[in-house]
Amino acid sequence: MSMADNTAGNTSEGAAAAQHAGQIGLWERFDRFGAESDVAGAAAEAEELGYATLWIGGAFPGHLFENAEKVLAATSRLTFASGILNIRMFPIEDTLAGLAALDKTDPDRFILGLGVSHEEFMRQEGEEFVPPLAAMRAYLDALDAAGIGEDRRVLAALGPKMLRLAAERSAGAHPYFTTPAHTAEARALLGDDPYLAPEQKVILEADPATARGIAREAMGLYLGLANYRNSLKRLGFTDEDLADGGSDRLVDAIVAWGDEETVAARVHEHLAAGADQVAVHILPAAPGATGLPREEWRRLAPVLLG
Repeated sequence: MSMADNTAGNTSEGAAAAQHAGQIGLWERFDRFGAESDVAGAAAEAEELGYATLWIGGAFPGHLFENAEKVLAATSRLTFASGILNIRMFPIEDTLAGLAALDKTDPDRFILGLGVSHEEFMRQEGEEFVPPLAAMRAYLDALDAAGIGEDRRVLAALGPKMLRLAAERSAGAHPYFTTPAHTAEARALLGDDPYLAPEQKVILEADPATARGIAREAMGLYLGLANYRNSLKRLGFTDEDLADGGSDRLVDAIVAWGDEETVAARVHEHLAAGADQVAVHILPAAPGATGLPREEWRRLAPVLLG
């Protein structure tokens, strides 16, 4: 599914949105959408700049689909993607209702990114833990039964088993908190055809101490979760790398920081390793920054999309 251009397009007959998403997307947390008073205007600007996809992470049911409707209504080419829809938070009925509403707007420009919650969160909240593969298979079964085809969804996949499931039962994978080395391994496991769109954290900050401080603050949650720790260890990082907010080696591997050209070089490493699209996740350099980072979008567009 590799794409040569940086624009999203439309197809007929309901082909997968993932198949015509371009090479560079934007990944944003749901709370930054919530702080952005002009979601439609921001989406229109992202499309005008040449970005292919807006991925939204961590949203709750109404918030996700409401923002997707706003984005699709304000644009003509931009794809909107859930990165990811947490299947524990989204009962299948809510997901199907959201998809039905979006289908009235533009069924070809929404990617349903699906993921399984973390065992740590489930146990903290007293929920029964269901093994991730079993939970995802059950959710995919329900989507199949409702007529939602494999070509409309991708899976948040890090390890070999979930990556293989993504290849077997979806359009592909959306790995999070990874490196270009993981992208190369994921491509080898997926094979040539499935879609692969890793997230890449970036900071437009050239001072090493400042950039790494911002990075460690953003990484702290993930370094406490077993699936991310296991993924990093498979990539060759050690317990020492994972301790105390992450070694410089780990921080620099997970977060691309520096000027625009340095950030762009990391993004293109993913593409060279087999990614079809890279979801660029801009971490705010200014403490307490809210809203979508539209200035950073503008600064990066010439080097990422030129």
